[in-house]
Amino acid sequence: MTVKIYGLDKLERRLKKNATLNDVKTLVKKHGSQMQDKMVDNAEFTKGYQTGTTKRSIHGEVVQSGFGYEAGPTTHYSPYLEFGTRFMEAQPFVKPSFDEQKGKFKKELKKLTK
Repeated sequence: MTVKIYGLDKLERRLKKNATLNDVKTLVKKHGSQMQDKMVDNAEFTKGYQTGTTKRSIHGEVVQSGFGYEAGPTTHYSPYLEFGTRFMEAQPFVKPSFDEQKGKFKKELKKLTK
């Protein structure tokens, strides 16, 4: 009696591909949460009155089935802090956090794909 299994090569390729996708999801979550932490650290506003509400409002979540991460403040006035107005200077805290983490994420993603 002989048993043959067809499609084993396809299954093996698929498993390797899925493992890689899970690694990417882990990487996205790691760097997304690090970016969120940097936003909280950067949300120190030196000009004007500060209560810490914007800092406490910064939350993040995994989106797009694990291939994306959204983080940011939820206060209605946070864009005024980030970009400024004609009456106050900008005190950016979101973009600098993103820019700093972006380079680290790209570097680790390149390592993962090699």
